[in-house]
Amino acid sequence: MSSSVFDMSDEMRGVRGAWKGGPCPRCSHEMPANVVHCVSCRALLNSELTEDSVEVPVFIPLPEIQIMKTAKARGHYVRCGGCSEELRINSKYIGATVQCRHCSHTFEYNSKVERIAVYTTCPHCSEEIRASTSYLGQNVACRFCEGPLKLQE
Repeated sequence: MSSSVFDMSDEMRGVRGAWKGGPCPRCSHEMPANVVHCVSCRALLNSELTEDSVEVPVFIPLPEIQIMKTAKARGHYVRCGGCSEELRINSKYIGATVQCRHCSHTFEYNSKVERIAVYTTCPHCSEEIRASTSYLGQNVACRFCEGPLKLQE
């Protein structure tokens, strides 16, 4: 025993005057049951209601959703083991022996070297971003354009 949409309002208690569905009396646009206003002409369809008793909410557009993009680290900021100066080293030198430009201390740039931060390019605005290594693997926003991105090693 299934009931149709049109006779559901008869089964609901306390819903008198609910629109049973059919053509709108003003514009003849076909309307489903239990609606208050016609979608075409905004005529009031419920006989129990008056125009000033129904508030139509203000349309507020949602902000545009930006796509989460991945930003891969182009390099790292590390501390020199000789003079403790901060060095910026490109990822292409991982596994190579590098030299500090301040004190000429040489060391192998590998995973054992303490990394302070990473640098990358924002895929949204192309600005260079410096971020702490604690943000790797997390969803963050670019400080220039607020574009959502995920930082990866």
